[in-house]
Amino acid sequence: MNRRHFLRSLAAAGVVGAAEFAPWHAVSAFANDLDNFVRGPAVKDHPLRQLSKHVWMIFSPDGFPTPENQGMMCNLTFIDTPKGLVAVDTGASVQIGEMAIRQLKQKFNKPVVAIINTHYHGDHFLGNQAFVEAYGDMPIYAHAGTIEQIKGMEGNTWRRLMEQWTNQATMGTKVVAPTVTVDHGQELKFGDVVLRLHHYGKAHTPSDICVEVVGDGLTCIGDVAMNGRIANMDDGSYAGTLKTYVALEKNAPSKIWLPGHGEPGAGVLAWNRSLFEGIYESCVKAVEAGQPMEEAKELVLRDPRVASQARTTKGFDSNIGKYVSLAYLEAEAAAF
Repeated sequence: MNRRHFLRSLAAAGVVGAAEFAPWHAVSAFANDLDNFVRGPAVKDHPLRQLSKHVWMIFSPDGFPTPENQGMMCNLTFIDTPKGLVAVDTGASVQIGEMAIRQLKQKFNKPVVAIINTHYHGDHFLGNQAFVEAYGDMPIYAHAGTIEQIKGMEGNTWRRLMEQWTNQATMGTKVVAPTVTVDHGQELKFGDVVLRLHHYGKAHTPSDICVEVVGDGLTCIGDVAMNGRIANMDDGSYAGTLKTYVALEKNAPSKIWLPGHGEPGAGVLAWNRSLFEGIYESCVKAVEAGQPMEEAKELVLRDPRVASQARTTKGFDSNIGKYVSLAYLEAEAAAF
């Protein structure tokens, strides 16, 4: 039963109308009970895929949330260690987390013992609930800025947005925030498997954490870079992202860069670098020449690094205008 049908049945019974005249605390309790009772449908199974000795992933083929994909838009990563499984990002809903757990139980006879949330966008942390419900309390690691944002407005804002974007398919999801602060250079050890954490300042968000699986030649980069999808840069920095790529290549050289969106591979940073350099450097030129934002957009669209990727980049047409605007404003601020 979805929320709309449930509310309709309550209205027919006179329950919803009566709530208008109830004390505010009774209405709040009723709303909480309603959220607990009404739950979106299960998400179809997506298979596990092994990428390296210790790393498995559930690939998400879609770049953006829709009612049809029920918010399944983010890659989920699992690291097999002697102490148990470590999840890196858990998806956009409790239903997605439950789907992942079904796959893990078919393959592994061990629990998930820890979670790492790479940043505070909801498609990366809203599945936390499923793992805590299935395996009990566990450390959920994240940068201090990510924890602050999820415990603040971002947590419930993203929960509501996912419900809206998926036509309430994610109903029943609760915000379970990270509990343990981590930062750049820290190492998490699970038996002989070492996870080295990287943070190089503002990139996709101000508090991105990338997870290097030491010895596997693989680094989980969250949304610092994507493959075949234009990134949400509302909270980020083009210059900071490009700086982060240089630092990752120097300090976490990897044969496989595993993004939150798109296929993993050796060329992920190069793909995203080319697109971002085309956008940002064109805007820097426009600012230096005193050209307005409209002319900067024309420069961006003519740049061969951008033009060559326009057709194959998910979300390009609907987002390029906004992202040129963000790049132009950042270039303007850097010029002063």
